[in-house]
Amino acid sequence: MTRLTRAEQQRRTHEHLLEAGRQVFLRRGFLAATVEEIAADAGYTRGAVYKHFGGKEGLWLAIIEAGAEGHLSELRKTLAFATCREDLIAALAPIDVADEDAAKWSAAAAEVLAATAQQPETAVLVAAIQRRHDDEVVALLSEHAQRLRLEPALPLQEAVVMLGALGIGLALRQAVAPAADPAAILTHVLDSVFPPAAT
Repeated sequence: MTRLTRAEQQRRTHEHLLEAGRQVFLRRGFLAATVEEIAADAGYTRGAVYKHFGGKEGLWLAIIEAGAEGHLSELRKTLAFATCREDLIAALAPIDVADEDAAKWSAAAAEVLAATAQQPETAVLVAAIQRRHDDEVVALLSEHAQRLRLEPALPLQEAVVMLGALGIGLALRQAVAPAADPAAILTHVLDSVFPPAAT
């Protein structure tokens, strides 16, 4: 069996802690989750969480940053294959809006937003991640809307903020008062944001 280098061990520990953090935040929510529980789930001591992330808030930021990167990567791939308006709308209306984990994650995110509203230094970091993600999505949509000859009904920067808030809100609602078909609601809104090209 090949021994891992120190850098490989560090990377593996980092990944194990990220995954354990995701699972504990989904299971317990952000506020109830503890560094000790996350470390135990990953098979490490609490010191590993502090060493890699500086604490629970740093771990959360790393998870949402990785999630934003993953989302952008998938969106790039999907939009690259879009050949029509319907393909673009389908890429922006994922079927997992009604997913139970999405609802739990949105509930944890709402806890973080409420908590960081009182912590300006953390709020700035969360906002920076969101802004970078939104800017990337705007650039992607601008490129592909132009390629598909679509004219958005409102500025793309506003559309991306609105769609992000709607997606989070729909997922959060699923945890409390499930809607009949949240994906259909999101698709209906996207139909309005990206109306058919004028003939």
